[in-house]
Amino acid sequence: MKFSKTLTNWYSNNKRNLPWRKTNEPYHIWLSEIILQQTQVAQGLPYYESFLAKYPTVFELAKADEEDILKLWQGLGYYSRARNLHVTAKYIANELHGQFPINYKDLLKLKGIGDYTASAIASICFNEAAAVVDGNVYRVLSRYFGIETPINSSKGAKEFKALAQELIDKNNPAEFNQSIMEFGATQCKPKNPDCSVCPMNDGCMAFNYKMINYLPVKIKSAKAKKKHFNFLVFISEDGKTILQKRKGKGIWQNLYQFPLVETNKAVDVESFKTIVENHELINGNNFEFTPYNNEAIVHKLSHQHLHTKFWIVNVEKLAVKGISIEEINNYAVPILIGNFIDSFNF
Repeated sequence: MKFSKTLTNWYSNNKRNLPWRKTNEPYHIWLSEIILQQTQVAQGLPYYESFLAKYPTVFELAKADEEDILKLWQGLGYYSRARNLHVTAKYIANELHGQFPINYKDLLKLKGIGDYTASAIASICFNEAAAVVDGNVYRVLSRYFGIETPINSSKGAKEFKALAQELIDKNNPAEFNQSIMEFGATQCKPKNPDCSVCPMNDGCMAFNYKMINYLPVKIKSAKAKKKHFNFLVFISEDGKTILQKRKGKGIWQNLYQFPLVETNKAVDVESFKTIVENHELINGNNFEFTPYNNEAIVHKLSHQHLHTKFWIVNVEKLAVKGISIEEINNYAVPILIGNFIDSFNF
């Protein structure tokens, strides 16, 4: 088919030189695909290299402590990816003796591996004609074929998957999958693509009917919730502070943070001081209290926006066992906390 041939020809001349394209080793491909979920290549590449350097095989990754993995992952966000990565590594190393499943159906059973990742591994590593569908593929297919079905609907997911499966080159599925993903990432970009040099423009419905900025169609998601986070940064006279490990299934599971006080609205110094005075970690002790940032730092997550203030609380002695400030960088923390630690410079 002309569509597939044009794509793969374009790819052979325009593909980026990326390390995971020089191998079909399942561990390497799996690692790259998990890192690149919701992460740009430029940001993900150093993480990929760091993980391979520290954990060159799935066995080393399986043996690692989760906190070490989360620390190495710090800054990538969506930390459930790292936790699932560890769970699956242990399963492959211990139950499958280091051998990855060799087909899409069995890969899909692994924790943290969905349709896209299973298709990528199956095609690149095992030459199975399993079509990948990610944001880049949705964009290419919706524009080229003029499809207005919302890409984030169940109907859209089925329609685009079926179309991609129909188009895939059965003789060279790895090349096709990587071609269409690369084409979406570097040529058919979300905004202002250079359609004048696009090899697909003669048959592209969006180009010919001036629908580039309209496609793909996406149903608007619910408005993100606004939350007010206040972190208490304790500093004792003997150079200690308090970090607490987040529990439960919410954001930042198993990462560390300063003691958190969540309020219903933004608070000023006087009203928040009353809250701090009654906090269990003060325990009736004298303290000095100053805001680090007067304007809230807005940290945007997919479903919530965190309006964040850090409050410096100087005390003579901590009410609980703390950690040495010199050791603070040894703990895996969310990027929001990490940025504060870097800027405050204790």
